[in-house]
Amino acid sequence: MKLIEPDEKKAFHAVLAAQNLAAGDFELHEVDTTDPKTDEIFALTGFVTVSRKSTGRKKQYPTGDGSIWVAEFERDLSEGAFD
Repeated sequence: MKLIEPDEKKAFHAVLAAQNLAAGDFELHEVDTTDPKTDEIFALTGFVTVSRKSTGRKKQYPTGDGSIWVAEFERDLSEGAFD
């Protein structure tokens, strides 16, 4: 199951474009930590790791229903976390 929604991926690419950064220099890796054993309707949970290939820098963000990982990534990017 995919945790990164299409609109989140679009927003991620828009952040990169606004900073004049190549999307190909960044990689997304998602890990689903949702408990599949529950019988209840559950919220998706997990995390996404954003990696910048040219610098080797990585940051991990919680993702799933209601997450704001793209905004957190944008803040970290502007603060130089991926430089």
